[in-house]
Amino acid sequence: MNPFLPLWEYVPDGEPRVFGDRVYLYGSHDQFGALPYCYNDYTVWSAPVTDLTQWTHHGVTYRKEQNPTNADHTFSMWAPDVVLGGDGRYYLFHGFEFEPRIAVAVADKPEGPFEFYGHVAYPDGALYGTKDGDGFPFDPGVLVDDDGRVYMYIGFVPRDEMLWSRMPGHNQHKGCYVVELTGDMLTVVGEPRLVAPGRPYSSGTGYEGHEFFEAPSMRKIDDTYYLIYSSFLGNELCYATSDHPMKGFEFRGTLVSNGDVGINGATQEAPLNYIANTHGSVVEVEGQWYVFYHRHTNRQQAARQAVAEPIAFDPATGAFTQSEMTSSGLRNAPLPGVGSYPAAIACVLMGANGAGPMPFASDDPERFVNGAWGAVLTDLPIKHGEHPYFTQSMPDREENADQHIANLRDGAVVGFRYFDLTGTSAVELELRGDGTGQVEVATELDGPAVATAPVTGGQPTVVELPAELGERTALYLTFRISGEVSFHTLTFRTA
Repeated sequence: MNPFLPLWEYVPDGEPRVFGDRVYLYGSHDQFGALPYCYNDYTVWSAPVTDLTQWTHHGVTYRKEQNPTNADHTFSMWAPDVVLGGDGRYYLFHGFEFEPRIAVAVADKPEGPFEFYGHVAYPDGALYGTKDGDGFPFDPGVLVDDDGRVYMYIGFVPRDEMLWSRMPGHNQHKGCYVVELTGDMLTVVGEPRLVAPGRPYSSGTGYEGHEFFEAPSMRKIDDTYYLIYSSFLGNELCYATSDHPMKGFEFRGTLVSNGDVGINGATQEAPLNYIANTHGSVVEVEGQWYVFYHRHTNRQQAARQAVAEPIAFDPATGAFTQSEMTSSGLRNAPLPGVGSYPAAIACVLMGANGAGPMPFASDDPERFVNGAWGAVLTDLPIKHGEHPYFTQSMPDREENADQHIANLRDGAVVGFRYFDLTGTSAVELELRGDGTGQVEVATELDGPAVATAPVTGGQPTVVELPAELGERTALYLTFRISGEVSFHTLTFRTA
């Protein structure tokens, strides 16, 4: 399901890597209820390549205080990447918030534990990120090429004046940069080179409207280099390709959006879910490509969960086709229309007036807040009181956290893609709250209702489903109620 990790876990900025016969997920580590990004230490999850529905937790594998420059926990660790070095060891690269340095840890096994190894630096000992002209050392993505040469991709292009004021003046913020490293995985070779432009520098480049913002990740498919990144829009992962790791990258398209922006009729102004930053990459497993990204919960940007989708790839053209958000995710097939599912696997969520940007902070119930460290977006008409959201009833890492959808009011829409409803006769909705009215069920977004059922306070609602629903059916639930309800589970019944 999506999210594919337990619902109490919050691992955004996912870098999926195949080592041996397992897929490993490396990422940041948010904590439910914590305001800062990446509050927790790094953790690692993995699954066998033969079954991406079975994820194993390897626990905390690297702690922020292991870096001697962060022994007092001053900074959180953001957006890591892990690669296999030429010596057979696994190297973890990461940054510390907006500090101008990249740290490296090393382990003998892909799941860790990792130990501090050093900082990326020039041969004279100067840390990368401290010299004039250095691309800002942020969100490192690393490639060990077939010939053993090592490349690190970094960059951040602030989107507003408040963030510009926080950036060290000697760094470059024109887009994504690449630097080559020696085989020791620490030492910079040569000078940084710009490989993808940010918004102020994109005119005439082909990147217009999808300029580099952050989150570079590099993959090599056959002889082509794929630069994956989060665009200026924030909610989408894009990609560019080249036949050289340090130059010539051309924009190719969008991989996925956490609001479906660009497909299914969704736009930046009218997304199908609450949008904010995303970060991730692609991986091929058993002949199928997948794109990993994250979604946002709890009415803020600092409680993000890993999600993933199968993605179509055309070897003849080297092109990916944008994936839609689904509830079925890594299963790569509709979910069986039997048994119970948490409502939190919904992939479409909107209020009566649609969805919109997710706030950075959640301490002000009357307005949405931008990701610019608390700068208010005064022109957004969205209020917390009008909009549903994913949340949980217990603290972080509790097995019985009961993640659910809260604050469903009149006109709210909850959508699930996809179920195999062959032989399914009804679905029971576990609702709580004082809302009364009815729920309408459609199989197409904005399509006609195929079934309705009364909503009576917190009583279970049973929706009788038409017999003709098939093997790949979406369900969109629109609530026509007074008051509000929370939505916890849906349970299918067979004839």
